[in-house]
Amino acid sequence: MDEQLRGYLTELVDRARDVLGDELVGAYAAGSVGLAAYQPGRSDVDVALVVARPLAGAAKRALVARLRHEALPCPARGLELVVYRRDVAGSGTPEPGFEVELNSGPAMPFRATYDPADRPAADGRFWYALDRSILHSGGLALLGPPADDVFAGPAPDELRRLLVTALRWWLAVPLPEGDAPAPGAEDAVLGACRSLVRVRDGVWVSKVAAGRRVADLVGHGDLLRRAVAARNGGPPVGAGEARAFQRWVLGRLDATH
Repeated sequence: MDEQLRGYLTELVDRARDVLGDELVGAYAAGSVGLAAYQPGRSDVDVALVVARPLAGAAKRALVARLRHEALPCPARGLELVVYRRDVAGSGTPEPGFEVELNSGPAMPFRATYDPADRPAADGRFWYALDRSILHSGGLALLGPPADDVFAGPAPDELRRLLVTALRWWLAVPLPEGDAPAPGAEDAVLGACRSLVRVRDGVWVSKVAAGRRVADLVGHGDLLRRAVAARNGGPPVGAGEARAFQRWVLGRLDATH
């Protein structure tokens, strides 16, 4: 972890503790930071806070005010912060279950959501259970007990259902027609690889690591190597081949669902 990111996370935790006091059970780096795959200039900063009890509206608003980019500049594309009660974090529920969600950063639209019911259905409600599953196996504790003691993922059948739902959501994201280059499609391709690795191997790994694991499968190695290169500044993959690969993975995950 580079020093700029380390300093940012330290300040974020200090500010969260100022607002939440003893209600703050723990703070955890998730996503690419937790999986040791953070790419400066490319990755978001994903953080989960865990609290002992439901938060009052004033505490939620104060937390957003102290942590949004305008108050605490994010050194990445943006901060994706989610706050959970401890009982929800360890429940294995497939529901969002969050207390507050904050998206804020120099290249990320600001959004603060104070109730899961206010989360637009079109944006997907599957992210949270998947993120808690990743936190269980790969969360980095910034404060509090180890992540695997705090977070639980959904049951295997529920996890597969959520992964299928996520893949279908990605397939609905518009891409250019035909084989035109599709900037950003590498994330959808490598995200599909990560879902496949989780079902096949039973582990969560970063998107890039998943792409490298799957690259030995017949017929897809070239695409996946180019998708990994695209995340490092290489040319984007084609829309048509990205869609075809996503559908191939969906077929494998959905076959026994």
